Amino acid sequence: MDIGNVGNVSAALSQAKTGDAVAITMLKKANDIQAQSAMQLIQALPQPAANNPPNLGNSVNTFA
Repeated sequence: MDIGNVGNVSAALSQAKTGDAVAITMLKKANDIQAQSAMQLIQALPQPAANNPPNLGNSVNTFA
């Protein structure tokens, strides 16, 4: 094994670690942006109107 290549391997590993850290940071930021967009869409939905009288939907008719 050539000892002169140890420095090259070390530099390559350092660059790989830095690249991985940048990729993970960007992924986290993208997930945060998507979460914010989803929350805005959910909040923009109209509230359902309750048109039923309060006595409807309180029991189930089991006789058919």
